[in-house]
Formats: sequence, structure tokens, C-alpha cells
Amino acid sequence: MITVANPIYDAVFKYLMEDKRVAKTLLSALLKREVYEVEVRKHEYSNGSRDKISMFRIDFAAQVRQDDGTLKLILIELQKTWLETETLRFRQYLGTQYADPANILKEESPEGYGIPMITVYLLGHRVGDIEEPVLYVNHKSYDYDGNEVTKGVPDPFVESLVHDSIIVQIPLLRGQVNNRLEQVLSVFDQTHKDKHNRQVLNLDENSYADDDEMNRILHRLLSAASDAKVRQDMNVEEEYFQAIENRDTAIMLRDQKIAERDAQLAEQGAQLAEQGAQLAEKDGQLAEKDERLRASVKMLLDSGVEKSFISVNLGISIEDIDSMCQKLS
Repeated sequence: MITVANPIYDAVFKYLMEDKRVAKTLLSALLKREVYEVEVRKHEYSNGSRDKISMFRIDFAAQVRQDDGTLKLILIELQKTWLETETLRFRQYLGTQYADPANILKEESPEGYGIPMITVYLLGHRVGDIEEPVLYVNHKSYDYDGNEVTKGVPDPFVESLVHDSIIVQIPLLRGQVNNRLEQVLSVFDQTHKDKHNRQVLNLDENSYADDDEMNRILHRLLSAASDAKVRQDMNVEEEYFQAIENRDTAIMLRDQKIAERDAQLAEQGAQLAEQGAQLAEKDGQLAEKDERLRASVKMLLDSGVEKSFISVNLGISIEDIDSMCQKLS
């Protein structure tokens, strides 16, 4: 077993991806195509607003080998986040890419078509109920009747306006390695975290024997673990996320108390509603009883029975009988 830096941390991930060979290995595994050459683009590293989340982004320009052996230039926007975030933040970064004039191939196409783009999301959280650790979201074209259009596709105009995405749910990696991508992503698997220090992972070096590219990744993570600046940056991230966790825990407890109070109020409201229904039922029964009593009094009076006799036998006063007589009249 070897102990390496945990690439879930921004500082370690940046250090890892600064190695072009490592970047090509990861991107090739994600794209399932050979990335022949890769360049980190200007303003490549950026951290999202630190008020709610950490979002780390790297933008690449990659020459990717096609099925016919030719190379195709594509943009790869790789975003990594620890915590759940609003999709708006991801969309804002995409908008920046679409609006950047540097992403237009003016030299190769007079029409000014955009460079095809693929977005990659490395998420430190799950997405809904999706069980697959890696999700490929690819666009297709259809006619009005729902038939897939293949003639003339892909088209540079269409590729300028839409993009494919790859979503990696790091919590679902869980040590399963069935293909090349899962092998590469295994260095992100948080089940390998050290129980006493989550800044490092304990990996079985023998699992990567005879794999030069994976050994390169391990070596890079090993170097990150011994780099003083990387360790300091990790400590800063740790403090920040500890504060976030403490805040979120406080919010969770507050929301739990509010939910409990709301449940109690709802229960009290249900009880009051039930009591109100019972009272309404009793009022209805009393009203029905009064109606029957008035009907009896009227029948007796109409039969010539004296009020005093009615009062004694029905247990009501002469005044009540007179009041009933007024209502009946």
C-alpha cells in the first residue's frame, strides 16, 4: 500500500492535471478516444465563488484521434466540485465558453463555426437517483417524426451550438474496476481515504502493475503528498470545508427543529379540526333534537293540549313553549 494525496482537493487536482501526460491519460479514458495532444487554455484554472461551494475548472484544447485516424480539435471544459451546487453555476461557465471569440475557427471556416465542446463534471456528490458512476449525455438530431438524422451529421454549425457531457459521480466509484475509465478514476475513489486523514488515500500499488500511465498518476499524487505548498493549500481547503460542514450541520439541525415544530403544529391543527368536526356534529344533533321538540310541541298544541301539561311531560318551561310558539307562528 502507498499513501498519496487525495485528488478530490482542488490543490491536488490542479497539481495532478498540470502534468500533460496525466491529463492526456485521464481525458483519453473519459472520451474513450486517444487524446493525441492537449493544451491548457488561458485562464485555465478558476475557483468558483467560495460563499457556498468549491468549483474548480480547467479548460483544455485537445487534438483527439477520430475513427478514420484524423485528428479533430475539441474544447474540453472540466469542472470539479466537492459539494452539491446549482446548475446555474455550471451554465455560467458554459456561457463564457460559447461567448469567447477565441473559440471560433475563423481561419478554418469563413462562416466562423465554433470549436466543438465537451463538458466533463467530476462531482463529489450524487445526482438524484442515478446509479451509474459515469454518465454520458450525447446529443442526436431528429426530424419532425422522431427519426434520427444521420446524413450530413455531424455538422459544424450544429456542433457550434450543442455539446456532449460526461458526468462522474465520485461517491459511486466504490472500488469497482471493469474498464479503463474506472481504472483511471480509481485514484478518486473516496473509499480509499485514510481513516485518520482524509487528505490522503491508501492505494494498492500492485493493482497498477505494468501500467506505465497509471504509475505516472500514482507518482504525481505521491509527489503532491510531499509538496509543502500543496499540503498548505489542502489545509486551507480543509478549514474552509470544515466551516461549511459546521454551517450546514447547524442549518440541518435548525431545519430539523422547524420541521418538528411544523409537524407538531400540523398535528395540533388536525386535532383542532377533529374537535371542530365533533362539535359541529353535536351542534347538528342538538339542532335536530330541538327541531323534533318543536314539532312535538306544535303537534300537542294543535291537538288542544294545555301548555302546563306539555311543560310537565316534556320537561320544558312555559316560557320555552311560548318562545317556540312565536317561532312556529
